[in-house]
Amino acid sequence: MKHALPTPASPLKIGTRGSPLALAQAYETRARLCKAFDLEEACFDIIVIKTTGDRVLDRPLKEIGGKGLFTKEIEEDMLSGAIDIAVHSMKDMPTLQPDGLILDTYLPREDVRDAFVSLTYDSLDDLPDGAKLGSSSLRRKAQLTLRRPNLDVVEFRGNVQTRLAKLESGVADATFLAAAGLNRLGMSHIVKSYLEPGEMLPAVAQGAIGIERRIDDHRSADLLSAIHDIPTGHRLAAERAFLAALDGSCETPIAGLAELDGTTLRLRGEVIRPDGSEAISDDQTAPIEDGAQLGKEMAANLRKTAGDGFFDWAD
Repeated sequence: MKHALPTPASPLKIGTRGSPLALAQAYETRARLCKAFDLEEACFDIIVIKTTGDRVLDRPLKEIGGKGLFTKEIEEDMLSGAIDIAVHSMKDMPTLQPDGLILDTYLPREDVRDAFVSLTYDSLDDLPDGAKLGSSSLRRKAQLTLRRPNLDVVEFRGNVQTRLAKLESGVADATFLAAAGLNRLGMSHIVKSYLEPGEMLPAVAQGAIGIERRIDDHRSADLLSAIHDIPTGHRLAAERAFLAALDGSCETPIAGLAELDGTTLRLRGEVIRPDGSEAISDDQTAPIEDGAQLGKEMAANLRKTAGDGFFDWAD
């Protein structure tokens, strides 16, 4: 260790959103740092930052700015020095970070699957035509409309607890939540069934926690290098390269999953029209070290397959 370790008198400041899941992820990060360096919890301050995405809950994300709404205020505080590092759900993260910040630390990835949750039904296939399924995810909405066009997919924003309350009040008959989040909250018992990636490909980076820092903060870099999970880093390099090459400013639902088998990386990618009328997909393998290049090439292949107009589609 080249730099002084944090102490109770000079703690490392960890920024996070304030939902129970965001806090659980921040606590996991703190616990891993404590274990890696034999430090007490008082060596770390967890600082809750409310983002625009947390404040505006009555409109779809794409109407108020997309993924960056969950990171803007946190990143501003990091650039100002109010916090040292920030803990994020990687599926919420834009593919580019602001100048001066870097995202290069990932914790071991959790379950990538989507979980079906309902007070009445046991699986997606059990839902009758016309049933209301709540989701705020553009990707899930499009995938569900493609698979079950006779369902009524309704807007369903909020944290896990808010969404469960909406189920209880009858806003929807069922919803999908990330299995990873439920596991981290100790709430896997509410899951009625899981959708395997072959049935419904997850969001890019689903189940992964990322830790962001200032590029010139070498103390944080040394600390975080001790808890970085290399396999998760390889997987996200491929997935996020795929997303970056496709996403840009468009609002097309995109899914992607990289998996490792020895020295080989398998990448599956899917793009769906927002109205669920059409989907295109690809499935390729490459050496692990070529994962990011594979992501870029797969994106190019899907663009070519889609043809003109597919990525300009709007609701």
